[in-house]
Amino acid sequence: METGNTTSITEILLLGFEVDPPLEIILFLVFLLVYLVTVLGNALIIVLIGIDSHLHSPMYFFLSNLSFIEIFMATCVMPKMLANFLTKRKTISIGGCFAQLYFYFFMGSTEFILFAAMSFDRYMAICYPLRYPTLMTGTVCVKMVIGSWIGGFMSVFLSIVLKARLPYCGPNVINHYFCDSAPFLHLACTDIRLIELIDFISSLLLLLGSLSFTATSYVYIISTILKIPSAQGRKKAFATCASHFTVVSMGYGISIFVYVRPSQTDTMSMNKALAVFSGILTPLLNPFIFSLRNEQMKEALKDLLNRITSKIKDI
Repeated sequence: METGNTTSITEILLLGFEVDPPLEIILFLVFLLVYLVTVLGNALIIVLIGIDSHLHSPMYFFLSNLSFIEIFMATCVMPKMLANFLTKRKTISIGGCFAQLYFYFFMGSTEFILFAAMSFDRYMAICYPLRYPTLMTGTVCVKMVIGSWIGGFMSVFLSIVLKARLPYCGPNVINHYFCDSAPFLHLACTDIRLIELIDFISSLLLLLGSLSFTATSYVYIISTILKIPSAQGRKKAFATCASHFTVVSMGYGISIFVYVRPSQTDTMSMNKALAVFSGILTPLLNPFIFSLRNEQMKEALKDLLNRITSKIKDI
């Protein structure tokens, strides 16, 4: 790759939200609250699943892994974004940008594969309820989660390696609040069409592949539920899938629109707005979606609060 007389950049300027300083303080406080609630809410789900024996089932095992991914995903982006709200020079090193880029998409890719695993779990629970305990054993669930992590790693590894080999000569400005793939790639001073094509194909395979598997599972799930004779039985069966279906719909809808396109430079401002929803608001909403619509989670939270209250009274 020919770079001529260009100079390699060592740091990148993140334009962020491009608002006046007084509004930056307000946004800092808002996103700080969002980040704290995201971390604490998802951490609470992990703790509840760990300490409550009623939640020691495959569905909640997958949910605890999803909550861990949400914490990690938000932490990849939000601390740096919060720091930039308070500084005039909103920069990140080229190495830091690569790290942020890799771990953000590693977590996102793992999450989508985990969505497919969770839909398969619901398919087995509803379509084969009698065989479910013997088929979805702890060993099987662990292997599915490990497979999700390996799949997420492999789906972004080639793209990151190729991007690391490119020369970057600027301008060293990204119109985003973090090092997203498309704006970062366009800092390269060489032909990027091949890597754009690889990113497009890998996104297509990951998102549409896992979506097809998830959608197929839900077709069988819904057809089985509709055959249940009692209305109460149908309602209970739908309730076990409603939270997962809501989260999956949000995640796939936004990500397919943003990333499954050959070139993403034409709607960068829209991508930035959608990235706030998918990378910041979705991890925030997930704990509420799973806890407020799940009776077992509500009971586990009540039990935990009662234990804490009893210990406080004893003191």
